[in-house]
Parts: sequence; structure tokens; C-alpha cells
Amino acid sequence: MQLTVENLHVAYGQIRALHGLSFSIDRGEIVCIIGANGAGKSTTLRAISRLVPVMPGARMHFDGHDLLGYPPDKVVSALGISHVPEGRRLFGNLTVMENLQLATFARKDRAAIKNDLDLVFSIFPRLRERHTQAAATLSGGEQQMVAVGRAYMTGRRMMLLDEPSMGLAPLMMLSMFEALKEINRAGTTILLVEQNARLALKFAHRGYVIENGRIVIEGESKALLDDPGVKQAYLGG
Repeated sequence: MQLTVENLHVAYGQIRALHGLSFSIDRGEIVCIIGANGAGKSTTLRAISRLVPVMPGARMHFDGHDLLGYPPDKVVSALGISHVPEGRRLFGNLTVMENLQLATFARKDRAAIKNDLDLVFSIFPRLRERHTQAAATLSGGEQQMVAVGRAYMTGRRMMLLDEPSMGLAPLMMLSMFEALKEINRAGTTILLVEQNARLALKFAHRGYVIENGRIVIEGESKALLDDPGVKQAYLGG
């Protein structure tokens, strides 16, 4: 397995957000986490990225490395785990190209960086057209393209995505998920959390359902789409 998470507990003060999560992701997979607002989906990604402290007893390993021994910047630069947060968090006063270039600050492989940039522009041709435009002036869909492209440019052995469809029109939403499939085919493992459960399960190979900080159901995406309980709770019956 490329990523293994065991007994993951996270608390914000006296409030427990995660209660002993355990799951794994194999290299090359697309895995989704679905659940209601406040279930702990975003916290799970933030814990993997080392952006929130985890409680004693947790174990997280990525490609044989103990994630708990890495600060957030090294999770990106040394391990190649990139994170597309909810809300995108671009540098709005910088151009599309500058946002993408900033993501490569820790990389030394100049030829590979050029190849990655070419692939980003191939997947998102609109970004090539707007490469000199300030990120703040882009549409919501275009900003999401920059956020995903920026994550890809970090080195992207694994990409964590938090609500990639949020705020997107239906056609743009489908286009974004098709782009993510291309990124996956290029060799990047993907873990995403998504409020649009049906779309996420159609996109992913496997899924986990979180309720109140606990994994309550897991399985192949097709099985989850057919599960009566998942249908009732998350797919509109």
C-alpha cells in the first residue's frame, strides 16, 4: 500500500473530530471519502498533510516513510503529497504562470518541471490561454484548474483534494473530474473528499463513508452506489 493510516484521532480542543480512523490507499488508485458536513472529511486530509496535530497512538506511513516524522512543507517537497484545499487559496495578485511556478520552488528537476507544465496546459488548455492573467480575475472553474495544476507541479506522487466540485457549474464539474482522471492516468494517486457523493463514487475506484469522525462503510465504488443505506443517506434515495 502507498498510504496506510491507522488509529487516527484528531481533536480541536475538547472536541473530537476523528475517532480512530484506519484506511489504506494503493499506488495508482482513486479513493473518495464521503459523508455529511462536519463528519471529519477535511480533517482527515489535513491530518495526512500534517496541518493539524494528531493524538498519540496514530500511525501513518507513505511509501515506507513515517508521516508523523515530517513537517507540512516536507510532506510536499520530500514525499510528493500535494493538497488542494477547499477554497483554492491561490495567490490572487499573481498570474496563472506565477502560481504554477511557485509550486516548483523545492524542485531541482528542471526538465521534469517543463514536462509537468506541458501536461498541465494539455489537461487545462484554458490555463495556457490565460497564463499571464491574474488568478483573482479568473472564473471559479478556472481558479480550480489553477489549484489542481499547482498541486500537480509540486511533484504529485499523491494528490489530496478537498471538495474539487464546490461552486462549479455542472458541465465544469464533469470537466474537472475528467481532468483528474487524466492526472491519475499520468501516475498520480488521488484521495478526495467530496460532498457530491454520487459523482465522487462514479469517479473513484473505492470509497469510505465517514459519520461523526468514524468510518462506517467502505468498499468498491459500485458496491457503495448500490448500497441501500448509502443511497438513502447520501445519494437521494
